[in-house]
Amino acid sequence: MRKWLLVVAIVWIVGFVMGNAFWYLASPLWIDRVVSEQVPDSGQFTALKTGTFKNADGAHHGQGTATITETRAGQKKVSFTGFEVTNGPDLKVYAVESSNITDSNSVLQSRRLNLGTLKGNIGNQNYALPADLDFTVGAIVIWCEQFSVLFSAATLK
Repeated sequence: MRKWLLVVAIVWIVGFVMGNAFWYLASPLWIDRVVSEQVPDSGQFTALKTGTFKNADGAHHGQGTATITETRAGQKKVSFTGFEVTNGPDLKVYAVESSNITDSNSVLQSRRLNLGTLKGNIGNQNYALPADLDFTVGAIVIWCEQFSVLFSAATLK
């Protein structure tokens, strides 16, 4: 009887841990996070660079526009409009020096700056660029930090 209870307890614990791991890793595939931040109108800023998000591969898709803007006070930020990307765990927004982002290796080989956690996989959103950024931004990247995987990139021009 004790062996049977021990087996049941072990099976329950393993099932609990595996179920939670599955939920953490897989739930972003069917749960979207929608945000709708106010993107400044053209009278409030100067657009410096813009680019369109592209699919990284067959499983990681992205669309929408990334625009680097500067206010009259000199503050720079990145704004996403019409944005949508495949959801995933631990997604971050990176400013990358290279303008030739084709895969995860090209992100890893370039200078990059983490602008923060992706606020949502759908919708308009803004991210501040630091004033002391020491490289020219060539692309904005949606990056899975946990697995070092490129989800989408927008080459800026």
